[in-house]
Parts: sequence; C-alpha cells; structure tokens
Amino acid sequence: MSKDYYKILGVERSASEDEIKKAYRKLAHRYHPDKSGGDEKKFKEINEAYQILSDKQKRTQYDQFGNVFEGGQGFGDFDFGFGFDPSNLEDLSNVSDIFDAFFEGLGVRPRRKTYHRGADLEAVKEITLEEAFRGLETVVAVNTFVSCAVCGGLGHFAKEGFAKCATCDGRGEIRETRQSFFGQFSQVRACGACHGQGEIPNKICRTCDGKGRVKSVKEVPVHLAPGIADGQLIKMAGAGQAGERGAGAGDLYLRVKIKPHHLFKRIGDDLAVKKDLDILKVLAGRKIEIPTLTGGKVMVEIPAGFNLRERLRIPGEGMPKFAMPAGRQGGGTRGDLYVEFDVKVPKIDSKIKKSLEDSE
Repeated sequence: MSKDYYKILGVERSASEDEIKKAYRKLAHRYHPDKSGGDEKKFKEINEAYQILSDKQKRTQYDQFGNVFEGGQGFGDFDFGFGFDPSNLEDLSNVSDIFDAFFEGLGVRPRRKTYHRGADLEAVKEITLEEAFRGLETVVAVNTFVSCAVCGGLGHFAKEGFAKCATCDGRGEIRETRQSFFGQFSQVRACGACHGQGEIPNKICRTCDGKGRVKSVKEVPVHLAPGIADGQLIKMAGAGQAGERGAGAGDLYLRVKIKPHHLFKRIGDDLAVKKDLDILKVLAGRKIEIPTLTGGKVMVEIPAGFNLRERLRIPGEGMPKFAMPAGRQGGGTRGDLYVEFDVKVPKIDSKIKKSLEDSE
C-alpha cells in the first residue's frame, strides 16, 4: 500500500507549494536526527514526502496513480534510502545535509572549505567628449587588496609542507551543539584554525600574514570603445579585490563619466551645436561654416524656405554608434549633427536698404 504523503506532512491534498514547503521545514526541524528527541526514521519519511509533493510532475503522478514512476537510468534507479531525488535542487541546504549524511555512512567526511572571494569594486573614469568619440586605451588605478607577490597569493609556501590541524583533527570542520528555544541542535562549521583545509602550512608568508593578499594600488588597463555613453557601466571580470588564500578575485565595475563640452551637446548618438548666423550671408546664398567635434569644419548651404528657428540636420557628423556584441547592428555608423542658429541682424546701410525696398 502506497504512503499518504499529504498525511505525513499534515497538509490537505489541495495545499499550495508554499504550504507544502512550510509544513516540510517545520517537521524537518522538529524531527532532525541531530536534535534532542529527533527521529531519523520520521525525518527520512518527511524528506521522501517533500521530494514527491514539491515536484509538479511527481505530484501529478502521485495524485493520479498513488505512486511515482521513475523513468530512465542513473539517480532514478539508485535508492539512497530516504527518498532523495537529486534532480530536485530547490532547497540546496537540505541537499548538502543529505549528501553529507550519505558520505558519512560510507566513512567519508567531505571537508567544508571556506572560500573568501574578493569583493567587487566600482570606480569612475572621467573622459572628454572627444575621447568618447575616438575611443580610449587607459588605466584605472584603485586602492584595494592585490595578490601577494611573495607567496603567489596562497598565504603560505607549499614546498615547506603541511601539518595536521590539531583543532579539528584534520577534518576541516567542527561540530558545535547549542541549546535554543526549540531544543538542542548541532551545527557544523568550517574550522577557523585551518580554514576548512584540515591541515596547517609549516611556513606562513609574513608579507601578507598568511592571507595571500596585501593592500596596494591596482592598475587596471581599460579599453573604451568609440561612442561610449555617459554613465555607462562596464564589468571587468576578475579585476576587483583579490581573494584570500588563492580564492577568486572580485569584479570591477567601471562607470564612465563624460565631461560637459564647451561647444557641443550630446543627445544619444547625435550632437548639437549653436551657430551665430549673419542673415545677409543667408540672403546672399553664401555657405555657412559649421565646426565639427573632430576639429574640422563642414560648409553647408541654407536651403530655400528653411525656417531658421528650426535646427539644421547634417547627416553622419554625430557620435560613433557604440560597438555592440558580434551579430548585432550598431558599430561603424554615426549619428547626426544638429545646428541651432542664433540669427544676427546687422546694421543696414542706405544702399542695402534701397535694394531691399526695390525687391518688394
């Protein structure tokens, strides 16, 4: 006769996923074998019920047929003895405890190593609008922890050998028993003396005091592609704070800040510039000289009927469009330049005045 998993967890058949999870955690805490008054058999039964009811497909099979049919080979055909399904990794802390219990039964104790990954850092790089136009190869200096050059970031010298940790007896972990409101329970933590390694180096690096890193200024080379935007954030993997004792480094997040330009204003990929305009030159049909960000100039002619209160568009004279990842459009083209005119009315002598009057 199949087990009534709903009855085991004490929930209705219509219970939601959240209700099932809450019931499981409450019962697992109550019957955990490491606790005073715990029940290993009951604990395994609770785990088995949860592994079925927390999986939508298995719960559907169970509701329909009163059983669960495992397909394929591998873990589905291997009986761990307490209904654990490794394909369901919803609660990683429980999975870790179950695997630890499994290996302990085989006489193997996996070490609980402590890894102190370096922290992520954020830096700001201020550049000019011209540098944003051209792109830039530069260096960013940050005050942080860097890998110790003397010991290679390990904090010790491996060739000098190791000794068994007396604090944890080489296990790399320490079991502590505590009394709480819910009763007595045991907790396993990494050994602080050997940092979960189970052994102590015979020779510690005195330069970094065994931590594998020292405080210094880290210079990080940076490539800024043409067209980079103001406020853009660039992730540089592994360029952050060095980790302890050979652990991985953090990442560096570089925020780009573009200084205001005295002449040009950036609007996305476009540029805008103001230009004083002599109305007589327009009337005479003469071309107008417009400056560009590259230091050059373009000569434009005001079209007949153009409203001088509007901006004149000069195609392809704006910012380069930021180079996107391969397979996407954007790199290699440029935005436009928009000219806003400030019309100046010059003094008109009698000859010009008479010419204008005759044209009426």
